[in-house]
Amino acid sequence: DCSSNSDSGPNSPPAGPHALPNGSLASLHSKEDSHSYQMASLYRSVGYHGNDLHLSPSLPNISLGRPPSSSGTNNSSPPHSESELRALEAGRMNMPHPHQAGVPYYPSVPGMEGELPPHHPAYISTQMKLMEESRSQGKLMSHVSPYNNMPPANTASPSTAETHPSRIRHKPLGRTQSAPLPLGHPFLQQQNLLLQQQHSQQVKQQIRQAVLHRAGMENVDEETEAKLQQEMRESREQDADDVIVVKESHMEESSSETLKPQQTFPNHPREAVKHRRHHHHRPLARTQSSPLVTFSNLPQQTQESDPTTIRYRYTTGLAYDSIMQKHQCTCNNNSNHPENEGRLHSIWSRLHETGLTSRCERIKSRKASMEELQSCHSEAHTLLYGTNPLNRQRLDPSLFENMRFFLLPCGGIGVDSDTVWNEMHTYIAARTAVGCVVDLSLKVAARELKNGFAVVRPPGHHAESHQPMGFCYFNSVAIAAKQLREKMKLEKILIVDWDVHHGNSTQQIFYDDPSVLYISIHRHDSGNFFPGTGSIEECGQNKGQGYNVNIAFGGLLTPPMGDAEYLAAFRTIIMPIAREFRPEAVLVSSGFDAAMGHPAPLGGYQVSPACYGHMTRELMSLADGKIVLALEGGYELTAISDAAEMCVKALSGDELPSVQEGELQRPSCAPALETFEEVLKTQAKYWPVVQKYLGTIQYSLMEAQKREMEEADTVSALASLSMVAGKRSSSFEQSEPMEEGES
Repeated sequence: DCSSNSDSGPNSPPAGPHALPNGSLASLHSKEDSHSYQMASLYRSVGYHGNDLHLSPSLPNISLGRPPSSSGTNNSSPPHSESELRALEAGRMNMPHPHQAGVPYYPSVPGMEGELPPHHPAYISTQMKLMEESRSQGKLMSHVSPYNNMPPANTASPSTAETHPSRIRHKPLGRTQSAPLPLGHPFLQQQNLLLQQQHSQQVKQQIRQAVLHRAGMENVDEETEAKLQQEMRESREQDADDVIVVKESHMEESSSETLKPQQTFPNHPREAVKHRRHHHHRPLARTQSSPLVTFSNLPQQTQESDPTTIRYRYTTGLAYDSIMQKHQCTCNNNSNHPENEGRLHSIWSRLHETGLTSRCERIKSRKASMEELQSCHSEAHTLLYGTNPLNRQRLDPSLFENMRFFLLPCGGIGVDSDTVWNEMHTYIAARTAVGCVVDLSLKVAARELKNGFAVVRPPGHHAESHQPMGFCYFNSVAIAAKQLREKMKLEKILIVDWDVHHGNSTQQIFYDDPSVLYISIHRHDSGNFFPGTGSIEECGQNKGQGYNVNIAFGGLLTPPMGDAEYLAAFRTIIMPIAREFRPEAVLVSSGFDAAMGHPAPLGGYQVSPACYGHMTRELMSLADGKIVLALEGGYELTAISDAAEMCVKALSGDELPSVQEGELQRPSCAPALETFEEVLKTQAKYWPVVQKYLGTIQYSLMEAQKREMEEADTVSALASLSMVAGKRSSSFEQSEPMEEGES
């Protein structure tokens, strides 16, 4: 979601020189700006080249690889040479002086136009090449640990003979720390053999008991029992001999200086057999006893002990990963960006403080696969916004001809004036958000979890198949619906979107799909509120006609919509159509930017947290309770935390606070009544069940419930009267033949 300013959004014209049309990126004006150099290389790797990138002065200007130096006119001190800098660094690290014997000195590598910056790839590769050549010639000094007893840097340098590498004696290292033992340590090898010996004894004992039981040898004679005991003793002696032989072999090998590395102590217990001397294997006994032993339970035990198999309690599931908080603008100023990492932190902290996280099951997060992303988005879109920047260098640049990036006023990079882009973290966060929603939906549909709430970002219901917008990159809810159709074979899926902004992407993806019913309740203002789509007349097309329902509020916040309007929409439109549709699963694009506390450009409505909880409780009556909520918008931290808490409490079955009595007794405002009337007349052609609610839209919730109860009582009374009348007529008919018989 994004603001409704007329000059914002992806459809606004580029802001002068700050735009990068047709995917162009800058030719740098200064190699001293390391951040500029990295960003230019980054976007040039995916085919961006051409026009100049006018960088913001707020971007950091730090030279990599060197201490910062002053270049002002008042600084008259000459710059330090590289040899002096290396000497200072050596003294600071308590290392030998660079000009001492045995330590080569590498001068700077000249570039095409003077000296290359140390962070330049050519500089690093050339230095590595020189180091390899020196190592091959024996000129490179072996590393001396800075923790050894070396003289301080300000003391007199010792003689060359004393500091020669061949005369420096290292202090023997003692195991005074808790570092783990090396993998090839004899103690670890001995422990492994002992564990295998114990396991072997257990297996042999189980086989012996199974054989005796199957063969009916519980009461064997003494000779047979003694023979079996002898076999067990020989087996134990053999295992003990293995340990002794391996230990002796290792000690002999460690004392030898001519052995090759691959001839040292074996890393696997099976290789120990190669080192046994003067040892002959005992012939295998009971080679025909396998048919007597059954292993029918082993696959089940393996499946239960499989660490990859996770079993959850049948309760509410939560999806969350802190890695999604790393998606943020490079300006590191959250005041410029309402969609920031504080949203997730605030909601998750609230759920943790109230104890809801301990009562729910947190699922394991993952990144969505490329196949899952491409179920709703184009190939070029998924490759550019969902892959590692290093992998994009191998892609065809023609795929990204129509892609654009913009320089934001804050100094960061964005795909439009609202949606920021972080090259290192955005693609990971976006794919993790999709993976969380997909996995949570699949587990709820498979009855592994009762229901679920996904605390994810960035949001998704604005991201179209080929264009990110409105803070969104991938439509998580739409992708989850596609996966439910494909993997769980569901025939009917309901998507309810109560974000204050219309979900243009979700409508676009399922506009002609009759298997997905999309219902959105949002602020529209005759198309003057972002994103401008979602009018009442947009009902679907082809086979999907009638499966797209838009409750588009107008009125320009005079007055703002509140609990009364949202509860009336659920009572007269959303729930009647949903019950008639009979979905097998319910997905909710749960944006909380209609909650009270949001400014007018971001929402301006007055929906209470209790109302969100009751709307969730209403939807739980559908699809046998299989419902998943996914966080979309919502930017006022206290409001979204309160709303998320109420939704999770509703999913968990907790008692919810009542909506304010004034909202329950208040009828909907005039702009809302106009919207309800137009929606009911439009959708009655596809859903005749809503026709009867056209005469009740002017009632408040309390009055509507009262009238429904009166109607129910009247119907019950009429039904009871008809039953009494039917009984009397039947008894009268039965009495007439009896009178004739008596006469």
